[in-house]
Parts: sequence; structure tokens; C-alpha cells
Amino acid sequence: MSNVATNEKIPNNVNLAGDRRLQRALEQWQPSFVNWWKEMGPEGFLSQDVYLRTAISADSDGWAHFDYVKMPDYRWGIFLADPVEDRKIGFGDEMGKPAWQAVPGEHRNTLRRLIVTQGDTEPASVEQQRLLGQTCPSLYDLRNLFQVNVEEGRHLWAMVYLLHTYFGRDGREEAEALLKRRSGNPDNPRILGAFNAPIADWLSFYMFTYFTDRDGKYQLLALAESAFDPLSRTTRFMLTEEAHHMFVGETGILRVCERTADIMNEFPGDDPRQHGAIDLPTIQRYMNFWYSISLDLFGGEVSSNAAAYFASGIKGRAHEDRFEDHVALEGSYDFEIPKDGKLERESVPLRNAMNEVLRDAYVSDSQRGVDKFNKLLGEKNIDFKLMLPSRRFNRSVGLYAGLHTTPAGEFLSDEEWENRKGEWLPSEADLTYVKSLMTKPIYERGKMANWVAAPKRGIKGRPVDFEYVRVD
Repeated sequence: MSNVATNEKIPNNVNLAGDRRLQRALEQWQPSFVNWWKEMGPEGFLSQDVYLRTAISADSDGWAHFDYVKMPDYRWGIFLADPVEDRKIGFGDEMGKPAWQAVPGEHRNTLRRLIVTQGDTEPASVEQQRLLGQTCPSLYDLRNLFQVNVEEGRHLWAMVYLLHTYFGRDGREEAEALLKRRSGNPDNPRILGAFNAPIADWLSFYMFTYFTDRDGKYQLLALAESAFDPLSRTTRFMLTEEAHHMFVGETGILRVCERTADIMNEFPGDDPRQHGAIDLPTIQRYMNFWYSISLDLFGGEVSSNAAAYFASGIKGRAHEDRFEDHVALEGSYDFEIPKDGKLERESVPLRNAMNEVLRDAYVSDSQRGVDKFNKLLGEKNIDFKLMLPSRRFNRSVGLYAGLHTTPAGEFLSDEEWENRKGEWLPSEADLTYVKSLMTKPIYERGKMANWVAAPKRGIKGRPVDFEYVRVD
């Protein structure tokens, strides 16, 4: 197990003190990061004590410490999963060869681009969520928001460490640029579209952490298979933290559905909006939006870049060990290709479909949670089922980009889409209504906003009415 330096200026288990040049470079970047946090992190909560977990090791047993901390003082650190002895490349043309401990020259630009893109998503989500604390439904939720935020900050540190350590001057410049782009800024936006979408209400936050952070999970799983061993070790530990982010989304949506169902049962026949709840069709429209833009994050269905990543060993499939064929030269993948308003089935080489293979796993995982939401509604005798829309719906990337379909995937004309899209995506009226429920924060211990049910249990054995954030 790697040694952990928890008392250094930058906590780490990578022996940062053994490379003084690297240590100085990262310590020079650190104030810029803290300044970015103060400018773009959670607004209005710089001085509050928050009950947070902080990574103190990469050991799965007892890796985190829980205590009160002020977020600007949070101990962001650099933690890599322990190395696998004699690790070999597990897929592609280089399968069976030793994993790379340095960056091969021929893959330098590709690896840097992947690391920068992954790194850019981390501060982007903090920026998207920076005002949510002012409308939180409970102290429990406020703490979970801040936990997600600080860990996204640590994930940024993880990518910046790789850039500084393995990419020289280019890497240092990219690390600086990660603090200069801004989510939603028309002149200097974040790299990926979903990370420029506004998150102005808590239902969007729950959807983001359920759907968009789940994309993050699968991207990290694919990178965890990488032949570049430092990237693999970095992302393997990031996955440990990412699980909580998806928990926040899944339980958040579940609690909204529970509260809505309870109100529907208490006031049968009434529109839940009459009683300050979020009606199920609105929840479905939010789901349609966040799921569809998260699907875009996987890239095009047919991709020569994905084939090249797989062939070289740079990026694999999630849980590569579960597949029988790790070379993937013989297989194919069938797609429904849109042509002249119809779908025609075509096969493409499997390597060119690696984005879709990853998206398949994501869709299946997303459906698992939706099944849980529907189970709750069924248990409460609510005759309504939430559904994931077709992969063709509302897409901006890939085979279906620019095409209009219903959530069932049926093609529409431009005119039909304009007339009916409000049935399937959140309208301005929806957004205004949901936001109207969240004009005031709930800072009283144990209290919940009217539109969301209380969680079943608190954090780390604490009760639900614990003072998770000490709000002045």
C-alpha cells in the first residue's frame, strides 16, 4: 500500500516531496485553484462549517475522514489507487504488453486531450451548481451538494497532477486553462455541452447527479482500463468518490417521486401543483432532457477515434474483464441508421462502435434506477410509469444529431417538433414553476421542503436532523 502524506501542503500518496520541481509547480497552481473556488464555488458558504468526508488514503477500508471543515480549507489531495504488480495491457493491439508508466510519444496528444476533457468536467459542474445552496430543501441536501462539489474539485486535482507530471509545459498550460473556462460562458465555455447547461433548481441537480455523473462513472471505468497506468490508477480511485454523487441523484429523484405520490394519495384527483409538489409529467420531462444530453457525452455511435483508442490501449470498455474477446477485431455491431426518414439496419466493425458499447452499459444502469422509481410509485398505487426516452430523442451528437423524434423514437418534421416539444422537454412554465418551489432555503435541522420527502437515513450514521451545515 502506498504511503500517504496527509500533513503536507498538498496531501498525496504519490511521494510528491520526492520531486521538488513537481511539488513547487503544483503548489504554485494551488492558490489559483483556491481563488477559482472562492470566485466560482458555492456562493455564500465560504465561512460555514460543513460535515464533509475528506480522502486520507486510497485504501478502500477507511479511506475517508468525516468532520466539520470550511470548504476553502478542504484538504484537496492527490490519491492514486495502489499499483497492480506487473500490470499488463488488457485489450487492443498491445494486449499482454507491460502497461505504460510514461506517455508514449505517439499517444501524447491523444492522452492529453482525454485528460483535459475529463478534467474540464470537474470544475464545470461546480460552476453549474454554485447558487443551489441558497435554495436548498434541507441541511442534509445542502451537505450532499457541498460533498459533491469538493470532490469534483479533488477530481480536478487528480487530472491536473497528471498534466503537470507527464505533459511538461503543455500540461501546465492546460492546467491553467482549466481554471479559466466557465460553464455557460458564450466566449469561453466548458468543452462538453452538458456542462454548459444551467442547473438552476434542485430537480435539475438530482437529474444531473443521476444521469450526467453516471456518464462520468462509465468514462472513468473505460479510462481505468487504460494502458497508461497512472491514468488507470487515478480514475480507479475517483470511482470510489463518484459513487456518492450518483447516490445523491438516485435518492433525490426517489424522494421527489415519493413526496409527489403521497400528495396525490392525500388529494386524489387534484393536480399535485395545487399542493406545492412536482407533478410526475414534469419529472418525466426533466428526465428526458438530462438523459438525452448525457447520452451525447459518449460521442458518436460510429467513431474512428474510439476504434483508435481501443486499438492502442488508451481507452477500453467498462469492466473489460467481463468480455471474452479483448482484441475485438472479428466482431461487429448492428445499428439502426437513419436514411430518408427511415431506419435501416447496418453492421459496423466492433471497434468503431466502442462508444455505443459503453453507452449500452450506461443505458442499462440508468434503467435500473428508473425501475426503482417506478417500483415506489407502484407501491403507492400511482398509475404512472417513468420511462427513459429513445436514444434517438433530442440528440445533438452522433447519428441522430439534428433529427427530431418523439420519446418513443418516431421521426417528426421540424414543424411537428416545434409544436410538440413542450410535451417532452421542460417548458419555460415548467422551469418557472419548479424554481418557484425553491425560493427560500430550509436551514432548520430536520426540516424538509414541501416538495421532497425526507431521506431514510442520515450520513455516516448521523441522524437525518443532524446539523450537517452550521449556517450562521
